[in-house]
Amino acid sequence: MKKNDPSPTKDHEYLAKLQAYYAGHRVIPSYSRLMEILGFASKSAIKKVLERLEAAGMLERTPDGDWAPSDLFFERAIANHPVSAGTPASVADEPCEKVILDRFLIKNPSQTVLVRVKGDSMINAGIHNGDLAVVERRSHADPGELVVAIIDDEFTLKTLGHDKVGFHLIPANPHYLIIRPQGKLEIFGIVVGLVRKYP
Repeated sequence: MKKNDPSPTKDHEYLAKLQAYYAGHRVIPSYSRLMEILGFASKSAIKKVLERLEAAGMLERTPDGDWAPSDLFFERAIANHPVSAGTPASVADEPCEKVILDRFLIKNPSQTVLVRVKGDSMINAGIHNGDLAVVERRSHADPGELVVAIIDDEFTLKTLGHDKVGFHLIPANPHYLIIRPQGKLEIFGIVVGLVRKYP
């Protein structure tokens, strides 16, 4: 049985269903489809929900008048207590800080690219084959920083080092040697984050 009156107290449920649909289809569904998803009998009920979500900052209107997700739509909660890798810790049911992952990882969008990692030379730095490195484009780096560098016309991700011989690139795997450039060493960017998806 379909409802006619959307309850403001259930807006978080309506938002969750909208987010789930968006994750699968990358669009805000039509009013007719939303009636099915949220279980309402009228488009006016859907309009009320969408307008409340807009007022809460979760949705916005495009110049063409279509509904679109705002930045807040993509917020995710951060638990107040860090997870223990040792003895289990109690979890309190309290309000959580929220974060938008794109904003958390990327400070300068126009200067930032994602680079897929290939190989295991940085495994002891926690960087695995297949990870996405979040790289902020810069032409300068300090020793000790994780960098994507172009060395002898090839890209590589390593820690930048410097000694009396000069700049070099340090792997984080004892099976690999320090790389000293035979020619030019150019900094492509600094690694500012890492993304890994588990199966």
